[in-house]
Amino acid sequence: MIRIANGQGFWGDWLEAPVRLLEQGPVDYLALDYLAEITMSIVQKQKQQDPRLGYARDFPPLIGRIAKRIRERGVKVVANAGGVNPIACAEEVRRLAPGLKVAVVLGDDLYPRLDDLLARGHELRNMETNQPLTAIRNRILSANAYIGAFPVAEALSTGADVVIAGRCTDTALTLAPMIHAFGWQPDQFDLLAAGTVAGHIIECGAQCTGGNCQVDWMSIPDLANIGYPIVEAEANGVFQVTKHKGTGGRVTADVIKEQLLYELGDPEKYLTPDCCADFTSIQLQDLGEDRVRVYGVRGGPPPEQLKVSISYAWGFKAVGTLVYSWPQALKKAQAADRIVRERLAQLGLTFDEIYTEYLGYNACHGPAAQPVADPAEVQLRIGVRAPDRNAVDRFTRELIPLVLSGPPTATGFGDGRPPVREVVAYWPALLARDEVKTSVEVLT
Repeated sequence: MIRIANGQGFWGDWLEAPVRLLEQGPVDYLALDYLAEITMSIVQKQKQQDPRLGYARDFPPLIGRIAKRIRERGVKVVANAGGVNPIACAEEVRRLAPGLKVAVVLGDDLYPRLDDLLARGHELRNMETNQPLTAIRNRILSANAYIGAFPVAEALSTGADVVIAGRCTDTALTLAPMIHAFGWQPDQFDLLAAGTVAGHIIECGAQCTGGNCQVDWMSIPDLANIGYPIVEAEANGVFQVTKHKGTGGRVTADVIKEQLLYELGDPEKYLTPDCCADFTSIQLQDLGEDRVRVYGVRGGPPPEQLKVSISYAWGFKAVGTLVYSWPQALKKAQAADRIVRERLAQLGLTFDEIYTEYLGYNACHGPAAQPVADPAEVQLRIGVRAPDRNAVDRFTRELIPLVLSGPPTATGFGDGRPPVREVVAYWPALLARDEVKTSVEVLT
């Protein structure tokens, strides 16, 4: 049996979680998930500005902080913190945690190869619109193939203390230690599917131990000290989900079911580069005391193509807010919205979209929200999006004047004009898997 803990659900998750996982009980592998589609574009822009960057910068200081525990307990760290510059990330880890052996998984970054791929007939069409990639070629910020767990397991086989990947799948961070420890083979689809399900359950960190949970959430104990998840995995594919004793949160079958539904499409065909997992085959047994047994998972062969995550520049946006207080707070906010829109029209400005929300009234649930006749306060939030930065910039100058020239009781304007931000759009595509060649490099 091996213990695989997840201490990071996204870049920005609780900094203390991985530290506490190593302090509060036994762990064999520590998985840290940093990347999302939008994150890849952020790190690519950072690398373009500074070739020494392009990775999750929180990761090397964390490894420096827990390096002593890694050495003392023989814990292996597996992370996709490498972004688009895993070598630079590894070098910084080596600088802050000297003596640790670091392995890097390469090959997912397709950005330098795009022109070659297009020239050889790989159109990388958008999976949703069927447009060819050439339609946005000059605006692309990043392009990464989702790689699976076997290259990560290969990196673990080098004896590395820390394995750093770029855009591997979230589930690969959990499956790879199982492949490495148990010797699972590429054609053992039921086992690979079980490891994939385990990875899916814990990939969002504390979301499977009671965080962000709808099931009787007010009774979940001590969320301030919530325990992050641990998978206790066996070579036969059966595993248990738990957390360290004495930590906050809750692990039950109902909580696990919520996480299983996260980002789920066809439940019979959960596709990864390693296998196809059938989520309808999953069996859960609630063992009590924050422990759930998972078994019976079935799987099939992986798809012939890999998914490619591409991000590209798509104009500019700005979002501004004002708060109006009772009485007639909603009517004041609605009047302010009409004034802003009329002034923008008088200026001849056009936008792809102007979007207004009324926080405190119906912003989250819209018409499904229970009606509130006269709310105590309403936050007006207006956003615009356009390819013309100047138009968006002018919008940012039209909201604050309402403090003196609009409806009464406006407040919440202390931050001044809202900033103009670049809009990064997402382009999903498919590529033949034999076009993606991975490799492992070791830094000692």
